Amino acid sequence: MKGFMKEFKEFISRGNVMDMAVGIIIGGAFTAIVTALVDNIIMPLISGICGGMAFEDWAVKIGGSTIGIGAFIAAIVNFLLIALVLFSIIKAMNKFKKQQEEPEEAPTTKECPFCKSEIPLEATRCPHCTSQLD
Repeated sequence: MKGFMKEFKEFISRGNVMDMAVGIIIGGAFTAIVTALVDNIIMPLISGICGGMAFEDWAVKIGGSTIGIGAFIAAIVNFLLIALVLFSIIKAMNKFKKQQEEPEEAPTTKECPFCKSEIPLEATRCPHCTSQLD
């Protein structure tokens, strides 16, 4: 049992597990924000455009069952908004990461194979040992 607990402690304290936990918590909070946006702003606007019918009332009755089309459409809009925001965040992060990566400068010197001195890249003869270079 001690070995199991030690292994579990190591697993839980890894950086990527903690990052994942933070991501899940922030994702849940973000989902709540997007759901509120869709339910309280976007869907009422769509309902207003479509004649003032309450969006939640959009449903189809088949026999004794009711299919909530409005709720389904709201879920699709939620998904699309979350996907759009995540796409934008990832795109911005990739752009930032790319800007942070400085391109490697091309070397301007090389090492003489005979005396191991640093010489200009274009040199055909070493100025230190006067050896002919390829």
